[in-house]
Amino acid sequence: MGEFRFYTRLNLVRLLGLRARCISELYEGIKKIPPAAIYHHTHRFLQQHSYLSPEPPNDFAYWVTNSLKIKDLGERLASIDTVRFTKIEDLRKEFLRILEDWLGAHRGVTVGSISHDEPFLPGGEEFNFMSCVTFVIPTNYAAKDVKEFEDALLKITADSLYFHIFEARLRLGKDENDFSLWFRDMGKTKIADEITRLDPYNITLDGLRKKILELIRIYG
Repeated sequence: MGEFRFYTRLNLVRLLGLRARCISELYEGIKKIPPAAIYHHTHRFLQQHSYLSPEPPNDFAYWVTNSLKIKDLGERLASIDTVRFTKIEDLRKEFLRILEDWLGAHRGVTVGSISHDEPFLPGGEEFNFMSCVTFVIPTNYAAKDVKEFEDALLKITADSLYFHIFEARLRLGKDENDFSLWFRDMGKTKIADEITRLDPYNITLDGLRKKILELIRIYG
């Protein structure tokens, strides 16, 4: 039975020097930016507002809705079910598909160019593309069995929980997270299955911690 080591992460956010003033430029920017930037703009709200809203929007949807005032497109971008994507490039393609559909449906607007028919923001209101460098750091917590895991889960930070649940799926390219994989390796299939079934995008981090603890106490 292998030991589970809890990790956490620190993110250094940086500007990419790329801006968008309209939908066409947003489209071109999303095509160019690195995968880490896609992840940052689709998961930042989850990290910053984990105790405020169980269903946060992504940065693209927020800007289109609140800055460009294109409500229908903003709603389409916000409706993307991020949880079903285990690969960043597939998530990128989904944003591009929706933006391309919108651009193609509006007269005088073509992908990769700006038209007078397209809403255009002045300087200072642009979308600034950002990325982040992630530093993964081991914590002081580890577990050799279910009881030790439960005790550690009560003590780890929200950042550590976020790392093992959210970032794990995209890091591993699988539907499972670090916790589920460890329990499955231990032969605790029921706990693994139940944690995998949780939709972490529709619950706060604090609520997620409580739910996992509840599952461990029921099936452990």
